[in-house]
Amino acid sequence: MFNNIGVSGLILILAIALIVFGPSKLPQLGRAFGDTLREFRNSTRNIMDESERDHLIESEDKKRL
Repeated sequence: MFNNIGVSGLILILAIALIVFGPSKLPQLGRAFGDTLREFRNSTRNIMDESERDHLIESEDKKRL
């Protein structure tokens, strides 16, 4: 999705964000965005771990039969 955004595109997005939100709000927005990404990554990792654990349990049950 973001593969086609170059350096000039990122600079343009940052300039618009600076104009809209102002310099005092940008660090708070960046921190909130980082926290959201971290939480999403942790949730995804937990879901994958649960899925792998369920798959291992199912394959062990099949081996027993």
